[in-house]
Amino acid sequence: MASIRKVEYYSMKVPQRPGAGAALLAAMKSAGVNLRAFHGFPAGGGAQVDFMPDNGARFRAAARKMKLKISPRKLAFLVRGEDRVGALTGVLGKLAAARINLVALTALTAGSRRFGMIFWVRKAQVARAARLLGAR
Repeated sequence: MASIRKVEYYSMKVPQRPGAGAALLAAMKSAGVNLRAFHGFPAGGGAQVDFMPDNGARFRAAARKMKLKISPRKLAFLVRGEDRVGALTGVLGKLAAARINLVALTALTAGSRRFGMIFWVRKAQVARAARLLGAR
């Protein structure tokens, strides 16, 4: 059985050049910020990066100290479970049946027969998706 939880995340725009993400991660490491996930993709001539910290207060304090222009707190979903054929179909099938559209999704195997998935829904659908999936 997979565990599903709401997680906070913060995004920001960065230049799309070699080392931009590595510098952010090094700065977070130096500040003692542990990230559940870090997601980046091209956006508007640059890149957008999403941070999913273990501790939002620690992340926000570090971001302020580094003078990073981060977004307000937003919510996404983190799913973790035992890897098997069709591991994602239960969660995605429930969302589809409830007509909840995904904004984005990233999933991967994590070794030792484990998988993880992060997915995003529209802000107006977060509470409904959480109830449907029993996400805490």
